[in-house]
Amino acid sequence: MKLKGFYSSLIAIAVPIMLQNLLQNFVNMLDTIMIGRLGSVEIAAVGLGNQVFFVLNMILFGITSGGGVFIAQFWGKKDISGIKKSLGIILSLSVIVSAVFTLLCLTIPYSIIRLYSPDAEVIKAGGDYLRLVSLSYIITAITFAYTQAFRCTEKVKLPLVCTILSMVINAVANYLLIFIAGWGVKGAALATVFSRLVEVVVILSWSYGHKYESCGKLKELLDFDWSFMGKFVRVAIPVILNETLWGLGITVTNGIYAHAGTDAITAVNITGTISQLTWVFCMGFGNGISVIIGKKIGEGDIELATGYAKRSLWFLPAVGAFVGIFLWPLSYTLPVFFNVGPEIIHTAKQMLIVLMFSYPFASLCMNWIVGVCRAGGDTVFSALAEMGTMWLYAVPVGFLSAFVFDLPVIWIYICISSENILKAAIGLIRVLSGKWLHDVTR
Repeated sequence: MKLKGFYSSLIAIAVPIMLQNLLQNFVNMLDTIMIGRLGSVEIAAVGLGNQVFFVLNMILFGITSGGGVFIAQFWGKKDISGIKKSLGIILSLSVIVSAVFTLLCLTIPYSIIRLYSPDAEVIKAGGDYLRLVSLSYIITAITFAYTQAFRCTEKVKLPLVCTILSMVINAVANYLLIFIAGWGVKGAALATVFSRLVEVVVILSWSYGHKYESCGKLKELLDFDWSFMGKFVRVAIPVILNETLWGLGITVTNGIYAHAGTDAITAVNITGTISQLTWVFCMGFGNGISVIIGKKIGEGDIELATGYAKRSLWFLPAVGAFVGIFLWPLSYTLPVFFNVGPEIIHTAKQMLIVLMFSYPFASLCMNWIVGVCRAGGDTVFSALAEMGTMWLYAVPVGFLSAFVFDLPVIWIYICISSENILKAAIGLIRVLSGKWLHDVTR
């Protein structure tokens, strides 16, 4: 079996995705760094405010990723009508969910932040931020849907260009609104809304103007019957539940950190901000693997799809190990970017070192869940495995370490991070078994 095309195909798809994710995370990091100049309360407030978007992001990722299984396999079959119908379902579900989140954040923002932190100052600043930034949620949902469709049909340059534009606009607007206008966290929220609005306008006008395959009229996008919807739901719902409950699990663990103190959650937010810059490489390859395997399944080349899956088992963990090394030197840059106390900086440095050692395992998890099993329509097993390890292992271990054994925050972080080892072992067995491969478009 010839696997020569694996790396060239993967790089062609993954690199633009990496750059796009890198720039998106750089925008988020820019928000945190600029807010970080104001103090630890503001960092914690924006970080916790963004936990709501994190949950929404996981749901949207579940919807788009589940739908992407169909789009990639339809792309292999060159079934353009199927691609448009899949995008239509993705759009419909994404907009509905985002509208619900927007309504909640507009009406009860302070009550939502109070779920994460008892600190009155954090609740006030976080609620102010959340109410304004929620205006970007529906816009972001539309961008997510089209971006996923473009990735699965190997049109990866437009989302990258739009992200660059969004980053520049966000950076300028952040500076003007946070520091010149003096609006603080409210300025950061408004900058995000404006940059997201420009991004969606450009991505839609360009793609429709150049007649991308997935871009259909409203009638074409909504031209799906209940039979197709049923098939879509059977594959996509496990992914949506997976990402939603995984995202909720992350917010629960962040709640555990927050109850350990404002300094603890500030250190976690700083760690997450830095790690996002390196994790994008693993995410890019994971998404790229999903596209090329899904396309091969759609083409009916099962042997090659299986070969690609097995090769990815060592490739992505190797990438994770290599990329993780850079967390160590990055940990020494924290005092330059964040205006917080030395104890917070010390804790964040320790967390980044722990993260460095967990990257190979986390990369394997990204590979088998997002890259291989979802491409093969094996969404039920991957959902059960990820939800199980999160809620039956990570959350209980985190709770016990924090509330029963009263361990220092770094040990809480180690206990929760160890989930990746268990999940990686489960995935390795599943991929090697070959039971993950299904043609969902038949």
